[in-house]
Amino acid sequence: MEFLTLLLIAVSLSFDSFAVSICSGLSLCGKKKLKISQSIKIALVLAIFQGTMPVLGWLLGSTFNDFVKQADHWIAFGLLSVLGIKMIIEGNKPVHRKEIINPSHFKILLPMAIATSIDAFAVGISFSFFLNTILFAAILIGAVTFIISLSGLYLGKKIGIKIAGKAEIAGGIILIAIGTKIVIEHLFFQPVAI
Repeated sequence: MEFLTLLLIAVSLSFDSFAVSICSGLSLCGKKKLKISQSIKIALVLAIFQGTMPVLGWLLGSTFNDFVKQADHWIAFGLLSVLGIKMIIEGNKPVHRKEIINPSHFKILLPMAIATSIDAFAVGISFSFFLNTILFAAILIGAVTFIISLSGLYLGKKIGIKIAGKAEIAGGIILIAIGTKIVIEHLFFQPVAI
């Protein structure tokens, strides 16, 4: 899988965390100035979960890889499309319905991190069909999520309500496009055995 494709997937997966980070920034900034330690804690937990879930999905997918080799491109397309549609639907919800209270407390942060990284688990399953190793992809996804989540926390203070939904919608469209690209490449650009 090309680096650019992996990067686009990482960015797309991070948009759930980005939207949650914007809401977290709004919640924290409403009371007082956003502390650097709070920002790093929130972004780091989101990044760790986002980077770990593809590994778990990849391990599960690798176990069953031989059974589904003939349909792997359709499975990847289906998973990415369903996730993309879910993100588009979530992106159309009003931001005030996504409001988070005290996001720096672990009892809020852990469920938030799990909820935003379930998509990454499904992507990890599709990675098992195309990647021999998951380490680089997982690190890239975690790093991108950390940077985007940290940015979201600070953007939440200024313009969060205006861009949270649009970012999720864009992420959904990118995931659907990548799924479509996988199917097209498999159907039309596979090397012919001689």
